[in-house]
Amino acid sequence: MPDSANNLAQGISMIRLIAGLGNPGKEYEGTRHNVGFAVLDLLAQRLGSGFSKESKWDAFVSRPSSSLSLLKPTTFMNLSGEAVGEYARFHRIAAAESLIVIDDAALPLGTLRLRRDGGAGGQNGLKSVLIHFATEQVPRLRVGIGGPEHAGGDLSHHVLSRFLPGEQQLASEAVARAADAITCVLERGIEHAMNLYNSTPPSDTNLKTKQP
Repeated sequence: MPDSANNLAQGISMIRLIAGLGNPGKEYEGTRHNVGFAVLDLLAQRLGSGFSKESKWDAFVSRPSSSLSLLKPTTFMNLSGEAVGEYARFHRIAAAESLIVIDDAALPLGTLRLRRDGGAGGQNGLKSVLIHFATEQVPRLRVGIGGPEHAGGDLSHHVLSRFLPGEQQLASEAVARAADAITCVLERGIEHAMNLYNSTPPSDTNLKTKQP
């Protein structure tokens, strides 16, 4: 069992549920809005655990250890709270024991923002989760996907678009760093992870939305 899973089994982490948000279906694979799914796929792979579809929860579920569940809702982004909330209530997982991984068009591509709580900030998937938990005290990891400048300012088109060729490397690095950040949360706590990962990535993000 990987080190992170061993640590989880020993009860080091206070996080019991990690939910990555996105939209189900082949047509949405690889889109900016599905960054949360991509992060959880990599995290599960690192923890040596696969996903299986569980219709009871309207989600794909992975259980790397007895103390941790990974969840990818199949309810579509705007209704994510239905799956996350139902799963958490059934398993008696508190809001503060849940970590939500989401895309954020207000952050430069590749930037991470880890927080213990706060509002949805315009992210409808997170908004749905907060409604179902009936609190804003829900830890979240935002992954910057860059603004919609190249999409003519159309946010809905932007988040459902795929990364441009010139953005692919930075996007992949962001997914890997997000998985690193979550591992840090699990092993050393959210405060330590915030200090390490809440910074602009070293790559130059000024050209993030320009065509190659």
